[in-house]
Amino acid sequence: MKVVDDSRSILHRIIDSFQNKFFPSGYPYSVNEGYLRYTQFRALQHFSSAALSVLSTQSLLFAAGLRPTPAQATAVSWVLKDGMQHVGKLICSNLGARMDSEPKRWRILADVLYDLGTGLEVLSPLCPHLFLEVAGLGNFAKGMAVVAARATRLPIYSSFAKEGNLSDLFAKGEAISTLFNVVGMGAGIQLASTICSSIQGKMIVGPLLSIVHVCSVIEEMRATPVNTLNPQRTAMVVADFVKSGKISSPADLRYHEDLLFPGRLIEDAGNVKVGRALHKVFTPSKLREVKDIFQEEKFLLNVGNKWTDMVLEQNASGEDALRGWLVAAYAASMDKSSHGSSTAVLQDAYLKMNSSFDSFLSELQAKGWHTDRFLDGTGSRFAW
Repeated sequence: MKVVDDSRSILHRIIDSFQNKFFPSGYPYSVNEGYLRYTQFRALQHFSSAALSVLSTQSLLFAAGLRPTPAQATAVSWVLKDGMQHVGKLICSNLGARMDSEPKRWRILADVLYDLGTGLEVLSPLCPHLFLEVAGLGNFAKGMAVVAARATRLPIYSSFAKEGNLSDLFAKGEAISTLFNVVGMGAGIQLASTICSSIQGKMIVGPLLSIVHVCSVIEEMRATPVNTLNPQRTAMVVADFVKSGKISSPADLRYHEDLLFPGRLIEDAGNVKVGRALHKVFTPSKLREVKDIFQEEKFLLNVGNKWTDMVLEQNASGEDALRGWLVAAYAASMDKSSHGSSTAVLQDAYLKMNSSFDSFLSELQAKGWHTDRFLDGTGSRFAW
């Protein structure tokens, strides 16, 4: 299509051109809520990270007694990255299931690890006799960070995909990252040749850039409406439903998630704890008793003094976890006003769950939640 007469202002045309190149087609209608805020802080995150990386590379070269020529930089980088960084990658690769369950937490942890590694590199000129140890440890942390960041990228992008446009989202998101990495590197080079040419300057500017970097990724993750069920999000959804009869959407819950300590128990959701070993939760007699209550289910519950243990069958889905969680929440609310046995309370709660579950599930799915799987992160499933 050829535009004969474009009456838009120059600023308007620049903004539209930028949006077309760096935002998904159909934006803002093609993405879920929070994408703009996520993108803004993602740009700031990559800018600060790239600037900090330039300072750390300069420090590494000086600590090794080198001058920062491109050939020497390549040699040092190759030796360090092919050593301890790969060890860090191998160790972190074993934690994939936990990253699926808590992608936002691990994305934040990835940037903290990256800044820790970068900080060690910045400080390496202070102890040149320990150069290999300090630089190796720094790259070990950065290796773990790289795996965690890459592994959590797809679940986070998937949260914003609205019209089957995941590839477009991914491509435009990476374009934003690349753009601000380049801008950040330019700023880093300018800093390295001026106020950060000394170690004292780096020790002032480095922590400031790191704070901006980590705060940016925290805000990115807070803006991300993850729509898969894990223990924390399931507990929050169930608690809201039991208290008010309403279902919260992923966008409603995103700012209420505990990103650093997601394992906290939620009283209104029954204080449910998932993933403990079967033999630690049930005695043989208790196991038979509970199996009689939940004969057709893929979950078992054991109500304790401080929390309720939920054990899931090997092929349990998100719907099975929701059923168990709802029983636990109803049992907890009944237990406050009942003096009956825990078995009787569980039976009553189970009946109540069965009467309300269909409407609960349909509304949950209408709000955008994916209920086909439950990401507990522990891998502790059992057959009985």
